[in-house]
Amino acid sequence: MKLILSILFISLSAVTIAQELPATHYKIYSTSAQKIITPDDIVNDMANADALFFGEEHNDSTAHYLEFSLFKKLSEKYPQKTALSMEMFQTDCQLVLNEYLAGLIREKNLVTDARTWPNYKDYKPLVELAKSNHLPVIAANAPTRYTNMVTRGGLDALKQLDAQAKSYLAPLPIDTATGAYYDKFAKIMGGHASMPGMQIYQSQNLWDATMGWSIAKFLKNHSGFKVLQLNGGFHSEEKLGAVAQLKKYAPKLRVLNISTYMDDSFDKPDWSKLAGMADYIILTDPKLPKTF
Repeated sequence: MKLILSILFISLSAVTIAQELPATHYKIYSTSAQKIITPDDIVNDMANADALFFGEEHNDSTAHYLEFSLFKKLSEKYPQKTALSMEMFQTDCQLVLNEYLAGLIREKNLVTDARTWPNYKDYKPLVELAKSNHLPVIAANAPTRYTNMVTRGGLDALKQLDAQAKSYLAPLPIDTATGAYYDKFAKIMGGHASMPGMQIYQSQNLWDATMGWSIAKFLKNHSGFKVLQLNGGFHSEEKLGAVAQLKKYAPKLRVLNISTYMDDSFDKPDWSKLAGMADYIILTDPKLPKTF
């Protein structure tokens, strides 16, 4: 069975998935309805939302399958009004990404010049679907060289950049208010005492703010679009991080979020323990093969 599933994920077509993954391998829970739902239910709920954040574990093969499925369903329900936004591309690579989507450059140039992630194969089906259907893909993330600047010297270091460099980032100053997100970030770093200073938290905020700003800017210029945003789960859990930053830039936008986990409680989940994380909780079968 694992071999069959591995072949399924490796052979994802650029446009379609030849075989549906059985729903027995994932469970989608609506925290508002307090019941198990389907991907179609999420797509239908998007009638009343502008952006859907999909918080993934980056090596979860089932999550990547569901991302593709949701993007495909959204593009069919909202033809030419669906866009993909990705943590996996940085804002200074938008031109390269656009050139690839327009068929002007080869995939090898996209991989090199857009600095794709090592597991780009996991996201390639979505990019190819966008390319085939002439749908926008937003390179949403802050360039790593600038988050590294902040980690070393704090947000004030960005004031040294010229106008073009700043155009790749959320507008300065960037909100880094402490509170629930800071406490959560400190916890994963090993506690407040373990953090060398505020700089690393500020770089996290630059990351989140730039993703939020990228989506807000796109929707300001593309009224009526539905945006599917892909990012690591921490960035959008509890509608903190990038979701909260987006709401600062565009308070009227309606946002839904998904948190996905490969969890050992898959067979007998306690949904109440996860309910605060997102509008939809997806548990995936931890026995299925990971992508790396």
